Amino acid sequence: MLQFTQEISVNTQGRNIYDITPQVLSWTKQLNFSTGLLTLYIQHTSASLMINENYDSDVLVDMQAFFNRLVPDGDDLFIHTIEGPDDMPAHVRSALTQTSMSIPISDGKVALGQWQGIFLFEHRHVPATRRVILHALGD
Repeated sequence: MLQFTQEISVNTQGRNIYDITPQVLSWTKQLNFSTGLLTLYIQHTSASLMINENYDSDVLVDMQAFFNRLVPDGDDLFIHTIEGPDDMPAHVRSALTQTSMSIPISDGKVALGQWQGIFLFEHRHVPATRRVILHALGD
């Protein structure tokens, strides 16, 4: 078994959902693994990762709308507001989603479903550079 790591940077323009599938697939393809396991880990507490539909962009719009209603900015419930009204909601959104994920590598490909993509979910309004660590183990 071999293992490799790679860091990808994603420059966000504020709260949105960013498709990182092309970067992930490009790096994984270079490994020439026939089987293995790909792990992704985001090194932030106010952004997260998700696998979701990549065919109809309305899904991503609806995800944003749902989280805006579920965890609104400026809620009086939160006392941690040192970085602004979106700071604590960003941490809650991150806790409700995922900071890491594992995806099998099968027949030389990342085993995503037909309509699945890998996304970075930015929870802050301000632009940021987010780091995602990719780790692949396989042969």
